[in-house]
Amino acid sequence: MPEQLTKHPDVTIQVLRSAGARCGEGETQAILRSCPPARFCKLPGGEVCVYGLDGAPAMTQFTAADWQSLAPLARGGADDAGGGAWSGMAVAIFIAGLVAGALAAAVLARWRRGRRRV
Repeated sequence: MPEQLTKHPDVTIQVLRSAGARCGEGETQAILRSCPPARFCKLPGGEVCVYGLDGAPAMTQFTAADWQSLAPLARGGADDAGGGAWSGMAVAIFIAGLVAGALAAAVLARWRRGRRRV
């Protein structure tokens, strides 16, 4: 029977209940015996244990190798998030360049007007 990992375990349990599952009601845990009773759901076709992110270390169906195989995905997400900061910096540099260019153009135009009077 499956263990499920979700960011929103309470919502998942509500969805299972809406489909007729009996969750957290003291049902006999025939297969998922280490599932916390509040996270255990029994359906006519089997059992489900719903874990939140905080309960992930207690899951029994994942091995260390399974978790390690997910690490590159987590690093990729962190790399993508860092790219957002660089994008913001590039925009700020671009705007600063436009402002500096406009100021330089104004100073040059004023200088040229001053030279013509002489």
